[in-house]
Amino acid sequence: VTESFDWQHGVFMGATVASETTAAAAGAIGNLRFDPFAMLPFCGYNMADYIQHWLDIGKATDTSKLPKIFYVNWFRKSPEGKFLWPGYGENSRVLKWIVERISGTGAAVETPIGYLPAPGALDTEGLDLTADQVTAALTVNAEEWRSELPKIAQHFAHLGNRVPADMGAQLKRLEDRLSA
Repeated sequence: VTESFDWQHGVFMGATVASETTAAAAGAIGNLRFDPFAMLPFCGYNMADYIQHWLDIGKATDTSKLPKIFYVNWFRKSPEGKFLWPGYGENSRVLKWIVERISGTGAAVETPIGYLPAPGALDTEGLDLTADQVTAALTVNAEEWRSELPKIAQHFAHLGNRVPADMGAQLKRLEDRLSA
């Protein structure tokens, strides 16, 4: 689970949502497919304009009134191919941390990709998870993320010349944070 740094960063997170294709999606199974805001099948107009729409909402709204934006990857796997988080009803523990962040009580650490739960901030009481497993689920692998940068750039290029400049700036900031 990752909390965005701010509204523009949250829009960037939404604009770069991707998942592996399955039998339910067009294309070869297991290929990465960018699906901005998970809206690609439903968006009736240019996706770059859709991204701009969300940026415009942020510009037209008092920052203190904008909702926080979170990104959750429920399907992270270990090198052995096992899910790092138990899922199902235990996902409510991640949602609990999100609510705590919104209410100002949840502890977080800043990482190159956003704010993540601080050690001990995620309720794991009663779960059959070791501290190492929780750490693995919350680890930001900079090298892995750096390998995603060209894919994100290609994704934006595929959307065309109407992609907001803010998205390129967010990509550059991510690259800088990963290199620091």
